[in-house]
Amino acid sequence: MEKAAEEVGRFVKEEEDGYDAVVIGSGYGGSVAACRMSMAGIRVCLVEKGRRWEAKDFPTNSLEIMSDVRIEKRSLGISFGPKDALFQVHEQDDSLAAVACGLGGGSLVNAGVMMPTPIRARRNSKWPKEWEKDWEICEASASAMLRVQSIPVKFPIAKTMEEIAEPEIEESFQSPMKLSMNFSHEEQQDSTKPKQTGSCLACGNCLSGCPFNAKNSTDKNYIDLAVQTGCTVKTGCQVLFVVKNIDDIGKEEGNISRKTRRRWLVFFNETDYIPSDFVILSAGVFGTAEILFQSQMRGLKLSERFGCGFSCNGNNVAYLAGSPAPLGAYGLDSKQFSKIPFQERPGPSISSSYTSSLGFTIQGAVLPMAFPCLLFKGITTYGWPSRYWFLHGLIEKIGQILGLNSSQAMVLNAMGYDESDGKITFEKETNKICFSPPYDPLLPRKIKAFQKLTRKLGGVLFMSRYRSTSVHLLGGCNASSNPSDGVCNSNGQVFDPSFPPSVHPGLYVCDASLIPCSVGVNPCLTIATAAEHVSNHLVQDVLKYKTREGVVFLGKTVEQQPNLIPQWKLDSSMKPTVVIKETMTGYVGGMPCSAYLKMKMNCWKQNEFDELCQVMNESHQLLRGKVGGYVVFTSVEKDKLYIIDGDIDMCGVDNRTPYTQYMHYRLLLSASSGSRYILEGKKIMNPYLFALYAWSESTTMQVTFKKVAKNSSADQMMVLRGELRISTTELLKSLISLEGNRKGKFVCLLLRNLFRTYITRVPRGYHKDFLLSDLYQRHYPESTLHDLKTGDGFTISCRQWKSSKNPWMLEEERKLNPVLLVNGHSMESFYLPTEPNDLIRTLLEEGHETWLLQTRLHPLHPSNNFTIEDIGRFDIPAGIGKILELHGPSVKIHLVAHCVGGLAIHIAVMGGHVSANHIASLSCTNSSMFFKITLSSRVKMRLPLIPISMLILGKNKTVPLFETLKVTPRQKLLKSIARFIPRYERCSCDECEVFSGIFGNGFWHDNVSPTVHHWLNKVSLPRLPMAAFPHLRKICNNGFIVDSSGKNSYLIHPERMALPTLYISGGRSLLVTPQTSFLANKYMKLHQPGFRHERVVVEGFGHSDLLIGEESYKKVFPHILSHMRLAEDGGRNGKEELDWGDDPYEAAGNWVSPSVNVWLFLAFIVMLVSIFL
Repeated sequence: MEKAAEEVGRFVKEEEDGYDAVVIGSGYGGSVAACRMSMAGIRVCLVEKGRRWEAKDFPTNSLEIMSDVRIEKRSLGISFGPKDALFQVHEQDDSLAAVACGLGGGSLVNAGVMMPTPIRARRNSKWPKEWEKDWEICEASASAMLRVQSIPVKFPIAKTMEEIAEPEIEESFQSPMKLSMNFSHEEQQDSTKPKQTGSCLACGNCLSGCPFNAKNSTDKNYIDLAVQTGCTVKTGCQVLFVVKNIDDIGKEEGNISRKTRRRWLVFFNETDYIPSDFVILSAGVFGTAEILFQSQMRGLKLSERFGCGFSCNGNNVAYLAGSPAPLGAYGLDSKQFSKIPFQERPGPSISSSYTSSLGFTIQGAVLPMAFPCLLFKGITTYGWPSRYWFLHGLIEKIGQILGLNSSQAMVLNAMGYDESDGKITFEKETNKICFSPPYDPLLPRKIKAFQKLTRKLGGVLFMSRYRSTSVHLLGGCNASSNPSDGVCNSNGQVFDPSFPPSVHPGLYVCDASLIPCSVGVNPCLTIATAAEHVSNHLVQDVLKYKTREGVVFLGKTVEQQPNLIPQWKLDSSMKPTVVIKETMTGYVGGMPCSAYLKMKMNCWKQNEFDELCQVMNESHQLLRGKVGGYVVFTSVEKDKLYIIDGDIDMCGVDNRTPYTQYMHYRLLLSASSGSRYILEGKKIMNPYLFALYAWSESTTMQVTFKKVAKNSSADQMMVLRGELRISTTELLKSLISLEGNRKGKFVCLLLRNLFRTYITRVPRGYHKDFLLSDLYQRHYPESTLHDLKTGDGFTISCRQWKSSKNPWMLEEERKLNPVLLVNGHSMESFYLPTEPNDLIRTLLEEGHETWLLQTRLHPLHPSNNFTIEDIGRFDIPAGIGKILELHGPSVKIHLVAHCVGGLAIHIAVMGGHVSANHIASLSCTNSSMFFKITLSSRVKMRLPLIPISMLILGKNKTVPLFETLKVTPRQKLLKSIARFIPRYERCSCDECEVFSGIFGNGFWHDNVSPTVHHWLNKVSLPRLPMAAFPHLRKICNNGFIVDSSGKNSYLIHPERMALPTLYISGGRSLLVTPQTSFLANKYMKLHQPGFRHERVVVEGFGHSDLLIGEESYKKVFPHILSHMRLAEDGGRNGKEELDWGDDPYEAAGNWVSPSVNVWLFLAFIVMLVSIFL
């Protein structure tokens, strides 16, 4: 068990680290590449779609072979048979192609005929001249590894063909041929040599797989040697596509996962992949083409010649039956060996070959006993002569029943030089390979030769109904010296058409796909020779690359190990355990978008992880996983956007929002155009209003769609936002289609988390407590506190910071105007000593002297009897007066205000208490002369909550917030009521709960840092003055500034607002909607067109987090600074065009449905009844 655990652990580590090279396919191309690289000390993984076949596994009768065949009938659009079947038959229109699938590829079931590449093929204009330099050397190397041997005796079929072939096949001669088969009886004892094989018993069953282990297939030589030198072999793994691993994608955002810095990712399905520096495609003509087509749809650029130059090697097959000649061409059962001498047995499948000078070759072949004869007698063939061929099968069967001597039969195989102008294409709707065979000018002559042989031998000739019946597929990724003529260079490197004649670094093709023309004979040795050539350059390329990376390689010697090929498998506890399909539709950037997702939820070391999750308060691993699938966004890309890396967490946890459950989706998308995109989605589930929004929140995903920038600045600016939803029907489909051995636990875990979020409302974490010494990240600039006496005799204060730039400023350089900051209701928005980049620090670094007005709303100066109008009439004039007193009456002041502070400034200016002549510019966040609040806030203001609160408080209208402060019973009652009032985000901090219960959420918790949250609630705001709430209620209900009696005394004086303005709103509204800034901007452009007026909506921000958020210095402050700079240069900017259109952000604040009015009213009645009864 310990050893098994070590093996699994090593496998997992290899998967995470990746490989130097991954070879896909194990036939005559892939096995050579894997062997040569492994011998050079390169870390190689050989991946094979099929399984490993032992001699005992090959089919020996017709019933067994039926389960080892897969047929894809393109005309009907159907497929049947196992995907990893030994025989893969592709039928399309008038063509038939057959390939093999298993560790060893086609070498498992072919005849093993090894014929040198004819000179005619090597002189073809398409043949790469670079191959000729070492072709003989590579051919000799391949022959030695495959143990090519001569046939020791003439078997019956060879004797018969020798007598009749040359006279009947025009201008023909016998071709010398050898087989990769073992005819020797010597036993091999040296484990450093190719794997031990049996000796050929001449049974004739080669084409269905040698049942006696006598064939030198590649799994017994190349692959065996590769394993002994360290190669990892993975069988039963089909590669779907490969993509370039661009390391910097997702790096800035820090969201998209990366296993390693390998150059390529090799995908086995939509979610699972292994990384590698080099990828060698050797999956056969169709297999390699399918991988490249799928990769092309995911952004891999390929030559326009891809899929062209397809050749069937002029292959045609016929079946001669009913001959009286002594052919002996039926495969034998082992029970028959004792009755038939070796030289009289059928022999190898093909033991003689005759080539015509006209350009074709004909071979007689033995039919294995596993092949059903009826397939060759009328089902897939037609007979010649046509008089009685359809009765032949019946007559022969009757003869067998009566015990009469059965007639003889054999297979006739023809090859030749076709035009190599076939084409391989890909059908995107079905993800299937399509092919059209090349033109074969020699087909009539081959048929004529078949007929002549039939006349001579007697019997019936059954010829294929298909124009082309091929087992020798070539081309599709033709090798060429010129990128315009091929897909790969002579070394197998895939051309990159974006930068001709460059190649995709690390991407190779090494199989029959490279052969650019038909070769006219069995192509096995040709393919292996080309693979040897490619491998020579491949090894040099890998070693050179790894040397640049600083890795030293030593060639490996063959260790004395058992001749076993390991098959790595993960135990059930470490496999993905639940598979979910999800379809979401909606609009992103106002354009239709659909996502078709397939999610694999993982469960590694389940028992230990359960305990770990409980300790760390993190989501269960079964609720996390990888995402595959695709996105349809035709407004951006006409083709599908495929997910090449995606993560999902169905129960995301954030200690800043401990009551909130998140479902995070992070997807890296790749398009056929080569562009890549990042889609980030988030479902936010809050326990708001007794789970009223549970259904909507759990089925709606907020989406951000970004294009990954390459070099263009336009790319960097593309950020689209929107929503995707899953319908009720699609959700039911997802539940029904759940797969996996732990789907029951998955559903239970998901429901348990939703129950905890919406019903029990148990927090998943708590806000961190900080020591006072830990809060301050760096020294805060020195300031001076000025006490001010207002016009009504109240004492307030104003804090002054002098710019650190002033001592070094040149005298002739113009001094910047001072800035006066005015907070909102009680909460500090500008002075944040725990943060390195608050607005005060930012203004000081810019060179502005900065003042912070601490009005009677401030906790330092709480008053029990005042209105917002008092702040505008007395406090703001006092602050501006102090600055003018120090700097002189000619100075102009930049005003920056938030929320209630902005209302007070507009009251001050429009009420005539402050002259616009003293103001350089005005910047307001979530405030203006208009004050449009969200629907839920309007409901709270309409209900008599504030009058009741004032009644409860009595004369002392200040509420202590700190738990350490003494509270009266009235104050305690109000705080208790506040804790029960619904709000969108709940918090584990009591002070924050009370404040948000009274006001509503002042900020989105995920936007502010833990240190700011702690400082605001535990240090900055000990008590909350509430005397101004009645006046604030009147402003909210009217939607614009009014005096304390509710009259419109200010909007009627627009002439007093002769100054440049900037109004900023948060795009993710909490209290104040973007309509506030929209109406104010229109108002100013209409009444003060001579000044510059701007309006900005910052996505992702709510209310106070516009100023206190972690990202405020990057996304909000630049707008304020830019506005001030323009004002310094002169606030007048000519008449601006007035936009009469509707506000595009108007719906942003209306996230509460009208039914909330009823729910809130009922909740309020229940709350009052529970308190007073």
